[in-house]
Amino acid sequence: MSTKKSGVDQQLIRDLAKILDDTNLCEIEVELGDMKVRVSRQSAAVHAVAAPAYAPAAAAAPAAAQPAAGAPAAAADKSKNAVPSPMVGTAYMAPAPGAAPFIAIGQAIREGQTILIIEAMKTMNQIPSPRSGTVTAILFEDGQPVEYGEPLVVIE
Repeated sequence: MSTKKSGVDQQLIRDLAKILDDTNLCEIEVELGDMKVRVSRQSAAVHAVAAPAYAPAAAAAPAAAQPAAGAPAAAADKSKNAVPSPMVGTAYMAPAPGAAPFIAIGQAIREGQTILIIEAMKTMNQIPSPRSGTVTAILFEDGQPVEYGEPLVVIE
């Protein structure tokens, strides 16, 4: 009865954690009636990517300035109109290798139109445009790993 004191089945959590270890998953979620339990862990890849976030600001600034082609003011303008990545994964510009890309610089797009795909955990997630406008910059390369919140496309 001590496993249910807080209203949470601790054995269930242990079992889910064991499933994570056995299957090399990063996250698992189970819903039983009104109770929803999610167990997650960070993978080694997340730790390796997250390491630069703790670097001193002076060390991070040159790396951030390089993609902006040495124009900090332009980077600030791009960030306000940029579409951020909604998840961690690998970004693709086309629905399949060799296929035409979803968008191109200078192209007019409408809200809800697919602008790219992010592969996360072997699932292809279509990312829709949050607004209508013109694509003024594509800030990632095809097949590039992306982080949550990373600017991907600028739509003005």
